[in-house]
Amino acid sequence: MAQAARRDFLGAVTLVARDGRIVAWKAHGHRDLARKVRLERDDIFAVYSLTKPVTTVAVMILVDEGRVDLDKPVREYLPAIGRLWSSKPMTVRQLLTHTAGFGADTSSIERSADLAAYVEALSDLHLAYEPGTRFGYHSGNSEVAARLVEVASGQRFGEFLRQRIFTPLGMEDTGFAVPEAKRHRIAAMTTHDRNGRLVALATGDATYPGGPLRRWESGAGGLYSTVADFARFGQMMLDRGTFEGRRILSERSVAAMMTNQLTFLDPPVSQYGEGFGLGGFVNLDRPRERPGSVGAWGWSGAAGTYLMVDPKERLVAMLFTQNIPQDDLPRTPKRLSMRFYNLVYQSLER
Repeated sequence: MAQAARRDFLGAVTLVARDGRIVAWKAHGHRDLARKVRLERDDIFAVYSLTKPVTTVAVMILVDEGRVDLDKPVREYLPAIGRLWSSKPMTVRQLLTHTAGFGADTSSIERSADLAAYVEALSDLHLAYEPGTRFGYHSGNSEVAARLVEVASGQRFGEFLRQRIFTPLGMEDTGFAVPEAKRHRIAAMTTHDRNGRLVALATGDATYPGGPLRRWESGAGGLYSTVADFARFGQMMLDRGTFEGRRILSERSVAAMMTNQLTFLDPPVSQYGEGFGLGGFVNLDRPRERPGSVGAWGWSGAAGTYLMVDPKERLVAMLFTQNIPQDDLPRTPKRLSMRFYNLVYQSLER
């Protein structure tokens, strides 16, 4: 990629699959800041908010099994949430659509020991708005959803993900920490200094490379993964809940995730100008910046990890980088994902 060659960032891994077959999978640039080690296709990235669609699938598995109801009050599963005053109780669906009302600064609870402690502490804060009245992207939605998975399933969140999602999909390099034997594959995290130079950046609360990004198993942004692993996740969504003959999620749940849930708003879009399903954006039939067909679904992470699933084109497209952007600096790579998606869709027209 040209921006990697110009040293705007270290590198990227890209993957495009169509009709269930990988048609392009490449690594560009370097893994380390010294630029001595080439980036490899199976290198490991902190995916941050790309964790959120995985959390949503976990909740929807429990919906399929009748253990969670999308339209029940969250307080029926997590009584502490009842301390958050509102005229109407927040629902599980509102957690997954970021319309639950969270908006307060949560820095005071970032040292919580686990998801249970996080939810207890969050419940002592205040909602920013009434549930179901606006879209407000906030990590509290996904952390509460992750705790709900623990309570409804009787398992730790990470164990539930491993048993019900990662193992069935063959996502062998995905988890909340990177085993020591795999840490040499971690792509360095970078940002830019005030002079626009690329510099190293520590990842979260990690005390060693590949260490936990949060003290708890964060449903909002705690996972490490690879492009290959997430391509399997994306293919499962594209194939309406199945992967290699095994059903992970019902077709009905996949359809709900990939359908705009913000129809009660005017206009029916998120703060980003696009629709939002359960756990991810949904492209609408309206002017938009993001390339892709109407009905395309996906999400991204803060350090530049992107997933798009396009049912119309039978396409999974992914871009993984490891750079926390600073938009006010001139050398920060901007709109890289848009350039990537534009190239993908231009190639489909040839």
